Amino acid sequence: MRITILTVPNCPNVPLVRERITTALGGRTAQVELIEVRDEAEAARWGMTGSPTVLLDGTDPFAIAGAPESVSCRLYRDTDGRTDGAPSVQALRQALSGVSAPQAAAGQECCDADVLDLVGRAGRGRRAPAERGLRAVQQAVLRHFAATGHAPQTSVLEAAAAQADRTAAEVLAELDREDFLALDGAGRIRVAYPFSATRTRHRVRLNTGVEVWSMCAIDALGISAMLGQDVVIASSDPVDGRPVTVTCTGGTTVWEPAAAVVFVGRRDGVGPAATLCCDALNFFTSHASAEQWQQEHPEVRGQVVSQARAVEIGEETFGLLLCED
Repeated sequence: MRITILTVPNCPNVPLVRERITTALGGRTAQVELIEVRDEAEAARWGMTGSPTVLLDGTDPFAIAGAPESVSCRLYRDTDGRTDGAPSVQALRQALSGVSAPQAAAGQECCDADVLDLVGRAGRGRRAPAERGLRAVQQAVLRHFAATGHAPQTSVLEAAAAQADRTAAEVLAELDREDFLALDGAGRIRVAYPFSATRTRHRVRLNTGVEVWSMCAIDALGISAMLGQDVVIASSDPVDGRPVTVTCTGGTTVWEPAAAVVFVGRRDGVGPAATLCCDALNFFTSHASAEQWQQEHPEVRGQVVSQARAVEIGEETFGLLLCED
């Protein structure tokens, strides 16, 4: 068997995936090769949908249908729904034995596989790759939102884009194509996950006093971890408009009402998260209210998740976006 690890240069998860492959092999002999992929064209040629991608005899056993080729980070989800930078040893053993990665149990909603992968760009994460100025501009956009509550003008981003010998408009257009943010018809930023440039149901007050709008409930819950700040989220139940407040302080959350939950859903189709799922990820005052909303919206597939799971998803999705490495 030939095992190929496709990776961007200096990917921090390469040692982890190598170690897990060795463990999964359990002493069996296999040819393991490491190939560095440096641009989107190479990624397309190799079929790499994020770093690291593992191929077994040229086939990706963990491929997600519809995931585009990319040189960005790739995340893998285990059977408990947790994300990691490499397939688990169990998943690798199954793949090496010719068994596909585990799917959702019969009768289980497809939401975890579909919606959360869309929230995280089909398992590749919301953090833009460092190449071509993408991460520098993305982070400049997010920091401007956090400092002012508003989207930056393109001129504010020119210095970050110039580090890669590009214009801000060029980098923003690529970030838009890759669904790291979304532009309007005039090329202005209307979405930079987790932030919205326009009013939404979810208002987040930072401990600096700045107020921002978030795209959805999960985005709102990820802002505290992303900024390393205490925040207060003010939202409302879509069924009856009753308020839902989440106070994030020192890594803990207090929910009001105490029975509040989050519904995570998506519509069928192809497109960015802003179109397919952001308005289907909401806070509800109770499980019953979330179920009522789901029954009233049969076009949305999804499920109710607990407070702890919703916070975990938000942290996993947005916690590393402003890291420098």
